[in-house]
Amino acid sequence: MPWSRIISGIVAIALALVATLLGGWYFTIAIAVVVLLGQEEYFNLVRARGILPAAKTTMFVSLALLVICNFNESLADAVMPIAGTLICFYLLFQPKMATIADISASIMGLFYVGYLSSYWVRLRNIDSLAYGNIPYGYATQAIGGYWSNIGKFQEESLASLSPGLTLTVLTFFCIWAADIGAYIIGKFFGKTRLSDISPKKTVEGAVFGIIASIFVALAGAYYLQLPKFLFTGVALGLLIGIASLLGDLTESMLKRDAGVKDSGQLIPGHGGILDRTDSYIFTAPLVYYFVTLLLPLIANL
Repeated sequence: MPWSRIISGIVAIALALVATLLGGWYFTIAIAVVVLLGQEEYFNLVRARGILPAAKTTMFVSLALLVICNFNESLADAVMPIAGTLICFYLLFQPKMATIADISASIMGLFYVGYLSSYWVRLRNIDSLAYGNIPYGYATQAIGGYWSNIGKFQEESLASLSPGLTLTVLTFFCIWAADIGAYIIGKFFGKTRLSDISPKKTVEGAVFGIIASIFVALAGAYYLQLPKFLFTGVALGLLIGIASLLGDLTESMLKRDAGVKDSGQLIPGHGGILDRTDSYIFTAPLVYYFVTLLLPLIANL
């Protein structure tokens, strides 16, 4: 593995952990930066096919969606149909008559990069207001709140941390385990091609990546004392492992259709933002609803 890939990967992981630890608007801003860069790369892929999307409008409503997630999640869900309507209205008044592809690519850019990514903010915000160890709220208040409470990490137990923080970090760990496990096993032991969409991916690597995700999720479920931790850990790890794999393949399909190797050249050794975050796109909404809808049912079994 090239050193540029290793170093940039370590830096990306460190930045992700710091933003997750800080939470609140810090985390939202970090996700917003990723969304804007990712959408720019997505729209470049779209333009390579001769499609003219409503890029600026889509980016604006995606930012609005992330901001609204910090105040009202139900209202955030209402943004999707409203934003889709605005995008269609915008395309109606362009000098060149818009095509079905223009409209579809714009809505896809909103859903794929903007809406699905907003679930990271929702996941991180679970019960955050009920805990004082992580800053939340206005930035000026959060800065003081963070430094005055940082010592609590040394004094208080894991139970004092917000579920949003611990579950977000656990999800990250599962994705990283799946990615690293699939890469190593696939590179040295993989022999069976998984899909023509991504020729370098192997069945052996994919299976081991999912198994690695399950082991990490099991350890996390036990450590976090999640209900029915054996079942919960296996289910959560399987969900994350499969979702991260399918996210990777989906982005590979987009690149293949656009006729490019990487979505961009922003990250040394990794390509673009989408190349580095494709495993995260489908994962957040699935984990969020697993935690908010299924976990309470599992606890009552």
